[in-house]
Amino acid sequence: MYGRKKNIYGQGMWAASIRYNKGTYYICFVANDTHKTYLYTAKDIENKWEKRSIEGFYHDCSLFFDDDDKVYIVYGNKEIWITQLKEDLSSPMEGGLHRLIVNDEGHPGLGYEGSHMYKINGKYYVFFIHSRRDMWKRVEACFCATSLEGEFTGGDVLDDDRGYCNQGVAQGGIVDTREGDWYGVLFQDHGAVGRIPVLVPVTWENDYPIFGEKGKVPEIIITKSTRPDYSYSPLVGSDDFMATGKDQYTMKKQWQFNHEPDRDNMLFNGEEGYYQITTAKLCNNLTQARNTLTQRMLFPRCFAEVTIDAEGTLEGDYAGLCALQGCYGMVAVTKREGKYYLVMKNRESTDESLSAMKQDNSQGHEWEVVVVNQGKVRVKVEVNFQNMADEAIFYYHNGTEFVQIGVKQKLYFKMDHFTGCRFGLFAYATKQIGGNARFSNFIYI
Repeated sequence: MYGRKKNIYGQGMWAASIRYNKGTYYICFVANDTHKTYLYTAKDIENKWEKRSIEGFYHDCSLFFDDDDKVYIVYGNKEIWITQLKEDLSSPMEGGLHRLIVNDEGHPGLGYEGSHMYKINGKYYVFFIHSRRDMWKRVEACFCATSLEGEFTGGDVLDDDRGYCNQGVAQGGIVDTREGDWYGVLFQDHGAVGRIPVLVPVTWENDYPIFGEKGKVPEIIITKSTRPDYSYSPLVGSDDFMATGKDQYTMKKQWQFNHEPDRDNMLFNGEEGYYQITTAKLCNNLTQARNTLTQRMLFPRCFAEVTIDAEGTLEGDYAGLCALQGCYGMVAVTKREGKYYLVMKNRESTDESLSAMKQDNSQGHEWEVVVVNQGKVRVKVEVNFQNMADEAIFYYHNGTEFVQIGVKQKLYFKMDHFTGCRFGLFAYATKQIGGNARFSNFIYI
């Protein structure tokens, strides 16, 4: 991840299982880059978590704690298995239960995966996602049995796209409230913006879950808050990077880094109101940059703008605002022969058949170059996800108004990054390290 030619986008943790049992919280997942299964535990969900491994690799796994204190892990794709674990969850129990419970083998598309297992009123339920066999559309399925050794029977429980581009609602688990109401917590693919959570009411008939109303997700769902006095913070927002009163600036919760941050080469100046990145490695392109500060994008449209101060950059540096994913686009200030230029660049290829190394080493394609008189400039990125248009447009302020630069960038949601598109503030070096760029007055609309 830290070398010029290395990153692990699209790898790492997928489909984590979160459980609580007898005073302990558990998070279990596999990492596709290390091919290991990790387990994190904590007594207090807001404090220190302990990390360990479970022997084996369990795709889209779900931990399950039975009433008799036996622990199991359910996992797989097309073939869904259940395996009993040792009491300390370190490895499979020798001589313990290990069996195939559901088989979707031969499916031409996405077979059963994304397992979530529960025991409700003495019966065992497992929920999955898969696609229909006659078309690409994600659907939710459920199978149940009266014992872990018995036959699991069931089928599809939700086949609905909410009228949106044949993108089905599926994958996730079910939860109940203190009042006895049940809900499915699922998601729906929305193209390049990523996956959007969908809450679906669940009722029961003959001990089998019924999702939605007449097979459809209701347009309006009325719920009762479990924390009526709690103040919810927005997931995205503007930031002037200024400290409040005499306090130091505290990074707002809507920000996330693209990599583990290199804290020695980043700075938040709350007195003057800017975020600074100092380059500490050479990069071929945007995906290799460290300390890129990102925010998720919102459906159906959104835009962000920021002021870049590139006076501290060195020859060959790039500093700017991007639409970050595998098929990224960016507007950036760069320095060439001592002069400042504004450029719009994007990823040269979106072909997933290319080797990861070839894709990662691509320097991108430069569509337009504009000479600027100074290294300080205001830029903007506008994104449209409506009906899966999935395109970004890039602008710079010429002193009077915002002017488009470069081309519309087509975005996507694919396996190479496997996240929704994000706004990113970035700076990276291509020739020498030690330059810096500052970002101020970030506006998100």
